[in-house]
Amino acid sequence: MDRILTYSITKDHSGTQILDFLRAKGFSRNILSSMKSQKDAILLNGLKAGGRTLLSDGDILRIHIPETGDPENIPPTSINLDILFEDQDILVVNKPAGMPVHPSMGNYENTLANGAAFYFLQQGSFCPFRCINRLDRDTSGALILAKNPFSAALLSSQMKKREIRRTYLAVVKGIPPLNGKISAPIARLGDSVIKRCVDYEKGEAAVTFYHRLASHKNMSLMELHLETGRTHQIRVHMGYLGFPLPADYLYCPDYTFFQRQPLHSLQLEFRHPVTGEELCFLAPVPEDMVRGFS
Repeated sequence: MDRILTYSITKDHSGTQILDFLRAKGFSRNILSSMKSQKDAILLNGLKAGGRTLLSDGDILRIHIPETGDPENIPPTSINLDILFEDQDILVVNKPAGMPVHPSMGNYENTLANGAAFYFLQQGSFCPFRCINRLDRDTSGALILAKNPFSAALLSSQMKKREIRRTYLAVVKGIPPLNGKISAPIARLGDSVIKRCVDYEKGEAAVTFYHRLASHKNMSLMELHLETGRTHQIRVHMGYLGFPLPADYLYCPDYTFFQRQPLHSLQLEFRHPVTGEELCFLAPVPEDMVRGFS
């Protein structure tokens, strides 16, 4: 989506070039370049201005950021989205278990991307699918979608800097220590496209912190925090520790109490990409995890 931002200039930025002001706000080189072809991309007090124009106390700076994404071949599908929060810049949803995030072979119309495409189509807007934190098909919980190039760039930067705090709930087999840290690199398992394993020679750094909340029926409810975001990180790390997630078709196909891996993205904490406000979103724990552990 296109995005228009308006800034009220104070004396702290008086004498600053518009280009320097925008860079300080997080405008990347790519976004600034995309604005060059946009008519009236920069308006200062209602008049067209250039990047080297100096700002003054009391100025009103209006920035028009164009949508740069290409139309995607994602068929819109009428899927009910469980929306936790939405504004002009982000859409936070609670993804159900069993829903893939992106279309793939055999999953062309049943994904979160299909549902988002339908949602934005109903609003009469064009918004490419920009998922900031990804979840496996059978993992439920909170996900952030960026609604414009600017919010996507700033949120992606937060992810790279590990500034988006992700809290997960998982049920594992056995009784792990009360607290701990797993620092074990993760790589593909042999020639497999899907499976991952701990590999100290070829793996990428991966760190998971865990805390045991409760134990029942030789299973434990765990709170987990990711410092990194490797594919299948929690599933691989907990299995490496000797406490795998049950009902995991790849790593522990034990379906005694669960029909899917009991893993849930419970909470996301991050700064709003435009306002800078500290945000925290909770996704309710799904009923199947409650039943399986009770």
